[in-house]
Amino acid sequence: MSTRPVTVLLADDEQLIRSALAALLPLDGDIAVVAQAADGSEAVRMTREHRPDVVVMDLDMPTMDGLQSAVEIRRDDPGQIIVLLTRHAKAGVLRRALKAGVLGFLSKAADPQLIADVIRTVAKRQRWIDPGIAALALADDCPLTERELDVLRETSEGYAVVEIARRLHLAPGTVRNYLSNAMQKTQTATRHDAARYAREHDWL
Repeated sequence: MSTRPVTVLLADDEQLIRSALAALLPLDGDIAVVAQAADGSEAVRMTREHRPDVVVMDLDMPTMDGLQSAVEIRRDDPGQIIVLLTRHAKAGVLRRALKAGVLGFLSKAADPQLIADVIRTVAKRQRWIDPGIAALALADDCPLTERELDVLRETSEGYAVVEIARRLHLAPGTVRNYLSNAMQKTQTATRHDAARYAREHDWL
């Protein structure tokens, strides 16, 4: 008795890569690509429309990146399974992906057969992280807490303290405390310098 194929939505702004994966992933017959999105916002909308078993997204996309899209998708449906593909493996990005509930995380340069294997793995709700990226995260020496990283990330986007507080549902005084701690740990003079330091060290 045949089992139902794993349904997949592909999201990537590079049409060539998206089309190649759409052609290669179904070859074994147990994966069906049901929709394709060209950017993050479209990925969110099409996930709502098609309800695939697995969403496979590029990390770097216009309108919304893969992480932002993952957060938005899982806000709608906390059970949605997501795999992120990235060209730039950074420990900070992996931390944020895991926090967002992403189950699969691997290099965009991975062989399509491996991507297919990862899709099958996460479809069973088993996590799969690229070993090289996982090793990078284990070796990470970031001294900042998740909340300190959150406020620095908002700072690097240009938001003022009051706006950061509103976006993160914190009191302005709490935001200032996190920023002060981050500045001390990075030995920088301003919150913008601290954010720049964190980004240069791939913590964001």
